Amino acid sequence: MKNIGIIDADLIGRKKHRFPNLASMKISGYHKKQGDKVTLLLNYDDLEKYDKVYISKVFTDTHVDENVLKLDNVEYGGTGFFYDKAPNLPYEIEHHMPDYSLYDDWVNDMLEKGTKRVELSYYLDYSIGFTTRGCFRKCVFCVNRNHTKVVKHSPVSEFLDENRKYICLLDDNILGYGKCSEIFEELNSTKKKFQYKQGMDERLLTDEKCKMIFDSNYRGDYIFAFDNIEDAEIIKKKLKLWNKHKKDNKSNTKFYVFCGFDRNNIYDDNFWRQDLIDTFERIKILMEHGCIPYIMRHENYVNSSFKGTYITLASWCNQPSFFKKTSYREYCEVCQARVKTKKCAPMIYLEELQNAHPDIADMYFDMKFDVLKDTTVED
Repeated sequence: MKNIGIIDADLIGRKKHRFPNLASMKISGYHKKQGDKVTLLLNYDDLEKYDKVYISKVFTDTHVDENVLKLDNVEYGGTGFFYDKAPNLPYEIEHHMPDYSLYDDWVNDMLEKGTKRVELSYYLDYSIGFTTRGCFRKCVFCVNRNHTKVVKHSPVSEFLDENRKYICLLDDNILGYGKCSEIFEELNSTKKKFQYKQGMDERLLTDEKCKMIFDSNYRGDYIFAFDNIEDAEIIKKKLKLWNKHKKDNKSNTKFYVFCGFDRNNIYDDNFWRQDLIDTFERIKILMEHGCIPYIMRHENYVNSSFKGTYITLASWCNQPSFFKKTSYREYCEVCQARVKTKKCAPMIYLEELQNAHPDIADMYFDMKFDVLKDTTVED
């Protein structure tokens, strides 16, 4: 029997990270099947006492000491280390049932410390996996940029835990798979509610696909992506189609809005100005169609003179309760009202951008979800 240590680097390195590492759970499941002892490690101490330590990382900006990676018994992988060149897991591990108990001790400790159960739901309630892999879009910022198509990866049964209430799919572009209706049928046959966490491709919607999604056992927000302002016209066209079919007003239609990335790798003042305009414009379009943006910032946003604006935009948009009720300016005023003795950071950032680019402020600072939604969706 081997003594195996597993490190989810994002769990250690990111305070608000609340999603299990699928590769880690598969590795754990495989080794436990071999009769090995497996431990989820919550720090990098005493790694030498393990026969093998696996370190998995999803996010590139999660820090892992280089000296740790040089240890003879350490093996590491994941997009956080290798991005689009991350090696695949061995077949027998990739297609092994995940060990959903891997995080149990950590979860119980978090619950005892007062963490709300809902914040740990993905560890407790969801079966997690891929039914398809790959994408044909070749977005330059994406880990799938080297792929050319969407292919079937595994049946739902490969990662389905019957004792868990829900299913979370991590597919890269499910609607880009020619037989996606068969996948939805398979998911519906489980009688469990499911969601696609990575987002679906709005540009591929048809009447048939809209009906397929709305007739399914879908759970939670419908998630898509609006990464490029150049897609504005097709997004608007598809949103009209989507809203025509939408039956469930309880669930939001949410779009990941990617910003802070220069496809030409210039990152000058002109880029940062235009990127903010493009981001606000996408937010406006989503408002007009009753959708919620979720701001996704590329790590290079920290190099912008308006870094604070990117932070405040995310804070505003990524809290639907605020976004649906306040304009960007009103949100900053709400933040200011909480600080009696000094000017708050969001208000400072608002005034900085307003002074530097008053045209951006005039165009976008006062737009409101409920006003734009009510005047545009009906058209």
